[in-house]
Amino acid sequence: MSAPSDTPQAPGVTEREARQVAEAAREQDWRKPSFAKELFLGRFRLDLLHPHPVPGAEDVRRGEAFLARLRAFCESHVDGALIEREARIPDEVVNGLREIGALGMKIETRYGGLGLTQVYYNRALALAGSASPAIGALLSAHQSIGVPQPLKMFGTQEQKDTFLPRLARTDISAFLLTEPDVGSDPARLATTAVPDDGGDYVLDGVKLWTTNGVVADLLVVMARVPASEDHKGGITAFVVEADSPGITVEHRNAFMGLRGIENGVTRFHGVRVPAAHRIGAEGAGLKIALTTLNTGRLSLPAMCVGVGKWSLKIAREWSAVREQWGRPVARHEAVGAKISFIAATTFALEAVVDLASQMADENRNDIRIEAALAKLYGSEMGWRISDELVQIRGGRGFETADSLAARGERAVPAEQMLRDMRINRIFEGSTEIMHLLIAREAVDAHLKVAGDIIDPDKPLSDKARAGVDAAGFYARWLPKLVSGPGQLPNSYGEFRVPGHPDLSGHLRCVERSARKLARSTFYAMSRWQGRMETKQNFLGRVVDIGAELFAMSAACVRAEHLRAEGEHGREAYQLADVFCRQARIRVEELFSRLWSNTDDIDRRVVDGVLSGRYAWLEEGVIDPSGDGPWIADATPGPAAGENVHRPIR
Repeated sequence: MSAPSDTPQAPGVTEREARQVAEAAREQDWRKPSFAKELFLGRFRLDLLHPHPVPGAEDVRRGEAFLARLRAFCESHVDGALIEREARIPDEVVNGLREIGALGMKIETRYGGLGLTQVYYNRALALAGSASPAIGALLSAHQSIGVPQPLKMFGTQEQKDTFLPRLARTDISAFLLTEPDVGSDPARLATTAVPDDGGDYVLDGVKLWTTNGVVADLLVVMARVPASEDHKGGITAFVVEADSPGITVEHRNAFMGLRGIENGVTRFHGVRVPAAHRIGAEGAGLKIALTTLNTGRLSLPAMCVGVGKWSLKIAREWSAVREQWGRPVARHEAVGAKISFIAATTFALEAVVDLASQMADENRNDIRIEAALAKLYGSEMGWRISDELVQIRGGRGFETADSLAARGERAVPAEQMLRDMRINRIFEGSTEIMHLLIAREAVDAHLKVAGDIIDPDKPLSDKARAGVDAAGFYARWLPKLVSGPGQLPNSYGEFRVPGHPDLSGHLRCVERSARKLARSTFYAMSRWQGRMETKQNFLGRVVDIGAELFAMSAACVRAEHLRAEGEHGREAYQLADVFCRQARIRVEELFSRLWSNTDDIDRRVVDGVLSGRYAWLEEGVIDPSGDGPWIADATPGPAAGENVHRPIR
């Protein structure tokens, strides 16, 4: 037998095949209205957001009661500094979270859960994450993408009755999709689930970055079922008992931040899984995963909101007492601009998350794009907020909290927060992948009418029919992009309130920008046609513009909602106004960069780097990297080392 190579043998697929797998997993239909989908088509449907939806009285009562219990627990039992130092959440803390019901926040009360709404679940994550980001990650991985959510949406009644009571009170779950050589490209998934003669499945393979996997009791595992005469095959989801024979947690990973998370490498070797533990049909696993993430993604930006609130508090308190050149640093314009950015952006992030979450609770809109935009925007802006806080704190921002305390100063963990926040731009879909995912949804209407025209595999007859359909669609659609309410000075007058900043102008700007964005997308599709999918930087800028417009809309709607409710209305209008002014500058720059950029020459430089033409530029340094393959071997087989699985009892 030959020795295993340095690179694991994942299924070989072409770029086109990989795209086809991803496309097949998409939700194909739009059965409910979507504000963001309409926005990318140049239609500003403010009526889908305004008036701001509100939770029911019983949801508020139950949610606020739990937040009070969670706050009391975190303040009395959670030592975030200890978790950071020891890189582990103490067992007694996890057990305490179990006792107050935190594992079952999103699970229905009939299964022993708390039955919280998405709004209050997100607020709970923001609160817990502010006490310790590792706790926020533990709870989110368990409920947002772990076993409870896919069972809630796709499980049988028997599966719900069997597993949800355990998950609500005692069992921790994890989601296992990523592999050592498979990230956002599921077509290359190598873990297999082979049916046996008894109708069950046998799992073999290796999973990487299994958040909660080290301590989990139940796993949701994505594996490839081979196609055969009796089996459709394809990527399939399974609920797996974490202590099943043949499962080995081979390594507990350590990271730049989130040092308390229980994230590892899990090997499956001959693991038998009952057919009754399969979630959905064979081949439906990737669709289940993506559908689960539609609302699951809202948990991450919710914790970014918590970081924004904490950063604003520290920036306010520190900048008022720290003096330079005879004035508090907050009074110096360069620092003041950073504080304004933190305050305004935190307000907008909370507006985006609360609005998208309440829309998810009401289930009257399709929020797949809104949730993805919230994740993208929250992770990017949350990172900027954390970075600006470190800059405001200066040298103290770079110093650890323990070091600050040791020399007699307040232990502000700004540098830890920066490290903890960095993963958010990678977790649950990197920024680059989110750009592509959202862009695909944003151009869905175009592809439905004109996709066959640019598909090289379609026959001329199909292209001809598509040409007729496209001509009719664009004849109706394009004239509507010429003018709209954004050009009328009295539009959105309900956002023009005496004694408050005028927000109506910002909404008119959103409406005009939405039409301009749709025209730009159409022009790009006409120009590049089948090559459009390769223009990733262009598509990324289109999505970023849409994210800014969504955030502006949410901020204005939230400000008016707070004013109408009598809750800090004047201050909310001020924050929404400054945020929209900042966002409009970013939007103008993004529009400019759609057509004026260095994308073409960047590609030529990349060609030079990969060919070694610039290798001389790397001379004069010492590479501190260790030896070993770039990607660890993931050849299926028995485990060679100790099982570090550590269930918490």
